[in-house]
Amino acid sequence: MKDQKKITKHQGSKVSRRDFMGGAAAAMAFTIIPSHVLAQPPSEKLNVASIGSGGMGGGNTRACEAAGANIVALCDVDWDRAKDTFKRYPKAKKYKDFRKMLDNEKSIEAVIVATPDHFHTVAAMAAMRRGKHVYVQKPLTRLVSEARALTEAARKYKVVSQMGNQGHSGDGVRDICEWIWAGVIGEVKEVHAWTNRPVWPQGLDRPKEVHEVPSTLDWDLWIGPSPMRPYNKCYMPFNWRGWWDFGGGALADMACHVLDPVFSALKLKYPTSVEASCTPVNKETYPLASIVHYEFPAREGMPPVKVHWYDGGLKPERPKELEPGRPLNQESSNVLFMGSKGVLRCGEYGGDPKLLPYERHREFYRNKPPQTLKRIKTSHEGNWIEACKTGGQATSNFDYSGPFTEMVVMGNLAIRPENVGKKLLWDGDNMTITNDEKANDYVKMHYREGWSLEM
Repeated sequence: MKDQKKITKHQGSKVSRRDFMGGAAAAMAFTIIPSHVLAQPPSEKLNVASIGSGGMGGGNTRACEAAGANIVALCDVDWDRAKDTFKRYPKAKKYKDFRKMLDNEKSIEAVIVATPDHFHTVAAMAAMRRGKHVYVQKPLTRLVSEARALTEAARKYKVVSQMGNQGHSGDGVRDICEWIWAGVIGEVKEVHAWTNRPVWPQGLDRPKEVHEVPSTLDWDLWIGPSPMRPYNKCYMPFNWRGWWDFGGGALADMACHVLDPVFSALKLKYPTSVEASCTPVNKETYPLASIVHYEFPAREGMPPVKVHWYDGGLKPERPKELEPGRPLNQESSNVLFMGSKGVLRCGEYGGDPKLLPYERHREFYRNKPPQTLKRIKTSHEGNWIEACKTGGQATSNFDYSGPFTEMVVMGNLAIRPENVGKKLLWDGDNMTITNDEKANDYVKMHYREGWSLEM
């Protein structure tokens, strides 16, 4: 308790405006929205289509409508799954094959991609190649090379891009960036992040039973670029997340939310190494629980940092700065920034950030420095719609979310059965594992015949 009082007294709110503004100067890249594409006048409605119109895609579509978009076309391989969205937009043209939709509907200006993960890259690339702006649900891709391809394509085709990690348009991420850049908790050399996922089946072998394909579903299209397999009800509509061929497991599903403030505030890019341990893993599904360790080099005046990820009920050691009577979990997913002058914790989307111990946070908050980063006053989808119309950049554009996704899915590469327990050394610029040539086979996607990024 004596040490805690000393920390509180020394660090509570003693951050001068000069120090804060100096620390926040780098934030300008986070706030300035440069014009880089020829856009329509803001008064006109943007014509939007969605690929994967059921489930989350339906929510994204409604959010775009609320932001003033005109919904002109809808695509889903399962028309029963998408029936509510189809009913809401009776005038929108309806398709099962996104390629036909993009070729036929010339009025489309922007496209939502909210399919299962294995479809993101081919659908988003097809849209960008036709000059369409894209909003792609998280995780942006399943594999490193796919994320790099989409990042480069967004630049090449000069389209407005956004990954669907909605917390990046929230105030929590901005508060965390401001406080860390101001030196409120000193140098951050270690971060712990965890989630309660998976909440779907993992650690399974492929089912032997073959079920009848529903009449409303095009199973061949649903499989898309992944290897063909017989239809079984176990994959749909949600549990595909646990299968290597279709989803990204707990890490890719949640880290694009949970690690977002970490990637932003610590100005991360490519890790130099990744290593994992986990419960038994097979070639069909992700493990029930895993721990992934990332190492990052020094960057922009910040020291090297280790980022530790836990899922499946695993958690880090309780920090000594957290009062004994308070729970370690703040939400279903959590982050602890371990600084040289204190600890900062936050929830799933960077929400409700607080300094530890809480006594210190109360003192800090009464006298915290003024906000300097621009606050987003619309939804994450609305931010994208606005950027499409004004020629700006969306908050989680692919120049940001592409490298972020690369970092996240490197963790999944480390929990492949052949790689568990190995420390993989990573050359991010060249997308190469330098100490295990065989592991590089999982960096790139091997598409099923008939599927490619040139569709």
